[in-house]
Order: sequence, then C-alpha cells, then structure tokens
Amino acid sequence: MSEPAAITFRYATREDLPAIVGLLADDEKGKTREEFTDPLPDAYTAAFEAMESQSADALPNKYLLAIQGTEIVGCLQLTLIAGLSRRGQLRAQIEGVRIASRARGQKIGEKLIMESVSISKSLGATLVQFTTDKTRKDAHRFYERLGFVASHEGMKMQIS
Repeated sequence: MSEPAAITFRYATREDLPAIVGLLADDEKGKTREEFTDPLPDAYTAAFEAMESQSADALPNKYLLAIQGTEIVGCLQLTLIAGLSRRGQLRAQIEGVRIASRARGQKIGEKLIMESVSISKSLGATLVQFTTDKTRKDAHRFYERLGFVASHEGMKMQIS
C-alpha cells in the first residue's frame, strides 16, 4: 500500500469555492448550516469576494487550503486582526477548520493548523485564537495536543 501524497498549502481562489463548501458541509454541524448545491448559492461567492476585498498582504482574510496530490482535503479561514489590546499586538483568528472525512487520521489537520500558525507568526502575529463548538470534544483534545489553551469562554449571538 502506497503512502499518501505529501500535503501542500495555498490560498483559495474563487474556483475553489465548491470544494470549500463541500468540506464545510462534510461535517456533523455543517450538514445543517451549509447549502452544498450545484450551482452554489450566490451568497458564497459574495462572501468570498468580500473576504478578498478585505484582505491585504500584511492582514490576510483568506481561506488556506491543504492539498494532497491535486485534491483539496482541508481548509480553514485565516484572518489577521490589528487591535489595541495587549499593547497593540496583532492576532490571528482561525475559523471554519475542516478536513475531508475520507482524509482524517493522516495528521492533515495538524499540518494545516501549524501552517496557519507559521504564516501568522511570519506576518507579525503574537497570538492565534479561534472558537470551537463546546460539543466538539474530539476537536478540543486535538487543539490542546497542539498547544492551545482554553483560556477564555466564547459567546455568540445569532442576529438574523
């Protein structure tokens, strides 16, 4: 049996939207949150274009993709946020982490997270943060294993 292809990383383009939405929907919670149809709803293209318009080299707001061979097997949204707290430290926000169900167990998630940390550090971020649903106990153990600490209690309010 051959070893899986190496993992490479790149930022997403508009053409990657179906694969990204497919990954977002390939998840227990995403099944109810996403609309993975062909064609995709226009809202996904509008959101991607909004992210691109907010993105700069120094402060990206982009989807980072994990590629195995020619297949997109993982993604996350990486946003760098300038702010005044913590003496003006730049922070990185990670959202929407997904690994294709068929590719789990190959440490792709670990490599994707560590790549995003490396990118963040290279751009001057001193803190990486994210939220994860309280019910995702396996995800909590995964992030703790990578060195993340559950130091804050996150809150959200659905407003529409």
